[in-house]
Amino acid sequence: MKHFEVLGTGCKKCVNTAESIERVARELGQSVEVVKVTEPAKIMEYQVMSTPAVAVDGKVVHSGSIPEHDKIVSWLEA
Repeated sequence: MKHFEVLGTGCKKCVNTAESIERVARELGQSVEVVKVTEPAKIMEYQVMSTPAVAVDGKVVHSGSIPEHDKIVSWLEA
């Protein structure tokens, strides 16, 4: 099971990012854990300057926008 962290203040884009990851995982029949990280100090630990950002298994893989479907698929299949 992959562990995703959606980094952001809880804005609409952050919520949509988390929902997109969960939806694509369901489409692929995969089980994922999606955690929303909203604490500014924790976000800064990842050195993220624009949100929403996504970390997979502790590594930042995306920031600044809602990730596209194909990008999410590539994370799940990696």
